[in-house]
Amino acid sequence: MIARTWRGWASPSTADDYQHHYETDVAEHLGQVPGFRGARLLRRRDRGEVLFTSITFFASMDDVRAFAGEEPERAVVEQAARGALTRWDEFVTHDEVAVVV
Repeated sequence: MIARTWRGWASPSTADDYQHHYETDVAEHLGQVPGFRGARLLRRRDRGEVLFTSITFFASMDDVRAFAGEEPERAVVEQAARGALTRWDEFVTHDEVAVVV
């Protein structure tokens, strides 16, 4: 299994908007991707902003490509997310999940 990790920052005034976007639009889209195995959105205060860390799980890198395209290391940041975030990582990391407890 592959864990895809990405970070984005929002102002406190738009953080709930981003979270709602993730819970609805992102979740719906991911649910349609073959090999999608779940997601977690982490949230914390970070120097006056709100830091979101998204961790999505896929069965394989081929499944990641089905979601992210031919450049899977590039972040997928939809227009609605861009409107709620102040900045974001342009690239993601991919790690093999070694242990699930």
